[in-house]
Amino acid sequence: MAKELKDLTKRADNYSQWYNDLVVKADLAEQSAVRGCMVIKPYGYAIWEKMQRCLDDMFKATGVQNAYFPLLIPKSFLSREADHVEGFAKECAVVTHHRLKNSPDGKGVVVDPEA
Repeated sequence: MAKELKDLTKRADNYSQWYNDLVVKADLAEQSAVRGCMVIKPYGYAIWEKMQRCLDDMFKATGVQNAYFPLLIPKSFLSREADHVEGFAKECAVVTHHRLKNSPDGKGVVVDPEA
């Protein structure tokens, strides 16, 4: 165990890399094929759920009510926001297709042009 920890980036040198190294070495998550995303494994997800529960209890103790906002936002909404806010950060994932179909050659999927 101590030997494995020698390979960890030092926290004082690069906190972000140290954290990522620790999460991967503890087998809490692993890199996904999707850039910038990780797959959260069962132990990592259990920790996340416990953190949510604790935070939710603390929020509710102050009278805060939960709300849920949509994950997918129309591009027109982002455009309006960009018009009103100088330097609006437009970094987001963009969904350009909403339906796929099996490719005619039987090798994977392609965008359904009729969608």
